[in-house]
Amino acid sequence: MKKKVIHYKALSPAQTARLSAAFDLEYVDVKAPGGEARLRERLPEAQGLLGSSFTLSSELLDLAPRLEAIASVSVGFDSYDLPELARRGILLCNTPDVLTESVADAAFSLLLASARRTVELANWVRAGQWRAGLGEAHFGCDVHGKTLGLVGMGRIGQAIARRASLGFGMHVNYTARTSKPLANERYGARFLPLHELLPACDFLCVTVPLSDETYHLLGAYELAQLPAHAIVVNVSRGPVLDEAALIAALQAGRLRGAGLDVFEREPLASDSPLLRLPNVVATPHSGSATHETREAMARCAVDNLLDALAGKRPANLVNPEVWQARC
Repeated sequence: MKKKVIHYKALSPAQTARLSAAFDLEYVDVKAPGGEARLRERLPEAQGLLGSSFTLSSELLDLAPRLEAIASVSVGFDSYDLPELARRGILLCNTPDVLTESVADAAFSLLLASARRTVELANWVRAGQWRAGLGEAHFGCDVHGKTLGLVGMGRIGQAIARRASLGFGMHVNYTARTSKPLANERYGARFLPLHELLPACDFLCVTVPLSDETYHLLGAYELAQLPAHAIVVNVSRGPVLDEAALIAALQAGRLRGAGLDVFEREPLASDSPLLRLPNVVATPHSGSATHETREAMARCAVDNLLDALAGKRPANLVNPEVWQARC
């Protein structure tokens, strides 16, 4: 008998067919009216789950006593309670690597758009306000040759550093748990503690995952260490950056601008002060949102689930201690 798998993220026909061939597959749209109730009804049968952007609480996990593995279609796993999954012996897999380049592209697009005021000026033209040559009030700032500070130097951070150094001749500084010798060699990057990195930034880009350690890692004190001409870019998770502190700094003119793809609460509320600031470029958590990358993420998640439910160690295992306990 095939194992029961529920996916709560829509998949392409190709990935749906792969799952259907191996499992008794069912799709539940948790965002539709009654969707979560439907999921609750089906969880007692589930041996595998696949999806993203939905928190599986302890209460929901209580309804899934047969659950063996979860394949998250994401690289971040901050919405999962790892100790709880370990206690229940549930494998969790994610999809790193396949979205690295797309997110790095998105980060750099936010950096460029913020520096050159692309969205602001495009809206200005669209509103019919371009009636004469530009004056200094409409000027942006250069990116090439400037200093980029990276908070985090994992896969995405290094991909951004490559674009900055080799593509734009930027000076790259970074803070991370450890120095990255290859990044130092290839991109001339410098490993610095946060308190030394911040004052030297023309641009600050945040790429660290969300954890207890990184929650509000950048608050009012840290933002005050940045030069007033600095631009902040966040493509990691919203709560790494204290949003209220950022808004206050932008409103007071203590920062040049911000490019944000993630927010403390998503979707971003329509009355957020960020949307009233012309020097903020806000995008809807779309760093990996290309046709190619989202399909690659889904394919990776399906690979993970196929292996996990076949008794093979998945390539992208978030909690390897659960696997070791099974051996």
